[in-house]
Amino acid sequence: MVLEDLFSVVKTRFNGDQKDEEKKKTDIPKDLMFKCPRCSNVAFMDDFVAIGKICPNCGYHARLSAAERLEVTADKGSFKEFDGGMISKNPIGFDGYPEKQEALRAKTGLKDAVITGEATIHGEKLVLGIMDSNYMMASMGSVVGEKITRAFEYATENKLPIVIFTCSGGARMQEGTISLMQMAKTCAAAQKHSQSGGLYITVMTDPTTGGVTASFASVGDIIIAEPKVLIGFAGRRVIEGTIKQRLPDDFQSAEFLLEHGFADMIVERRRLRRTIAHLIRLHKTDSRETGNGGTHL
Repeated sequence: MVLEDLFSVVKTRFNGDQKDEEKKKTDIPKDLMFKCPRCSNVAFMDDFVAIGKICPNCGYHARLSAAERLEVTADKGSFKEFDGGMISKNPIGFDGYPEKQEALRAKTGLKDAVITGEATIHGEKLVLGIMDSNYMMASMGSVVGEKITRAFEYATENKLPIVIFTCSGGARMQEGTISLMQMAKTCAAAQKHSQSGGLYITVMTDPTTGGVTASFASVGDIIIAEPKVLIGFAGRRVIEGTIKQRLPDDFQSAEFLLEHGFADMIVERRRLRRTIAHLIRLHKTDSRETGNGGTHL
């Protein structure tokens, strides 16, 4: 057998083996198993979902959709959505942006990257905001900024606490300067809510970065983080390239930020409902004792 014939036989067998492997892979349902991106531990998807999408080996808290977060956070049937039909236009004429938005609305069932509304948690009434990374990595454009601003204004007018679950890749480049304006707008609304004596709790989830971290996510009266989530502004490589130093391995983790005073507490997902309700009750008690709308915890 000449070398060319031998090569042809080996190539045919290799291609055949590859097809067999691909067939085997397709026979296994994609949603059967979960492989943790942190520790590489493998668990049955049903078991993983049953414990709140938390890795049973290392405690990694996987990302939740807005619907999933709402289900595990608010009292059943208590959520009343604000501005559910609000959609963004194409303010700077970014090519393909409207089509991308339409595709994401069909895929996720969302109008944009955040849902807001009024709800109760363990019977405690509040305004709730939940960002969803499945929609353009929860980037903040005009709709996200407007909905969060209106949520703050509603909470201020109705003397309600507000809780926002943040996750984001930052500002939405497809809306240019308009997306950056949302940083100032949301912070101004948060400040008015604070001045009225209202309680604002931020719950940072994976990942909370960019302009969201640099604005309303960081001005909460109480800042909670889920364990081991990524929180930061710029990326590690950008910072290391700027300061010409190597950053700690746990830099921009929730634990690092707690140690350095940026976060107030780290709370596991299964304890969040109880913790939030307890903090709201404490603030209500403080408000009654001071008689002036309350002081922040």
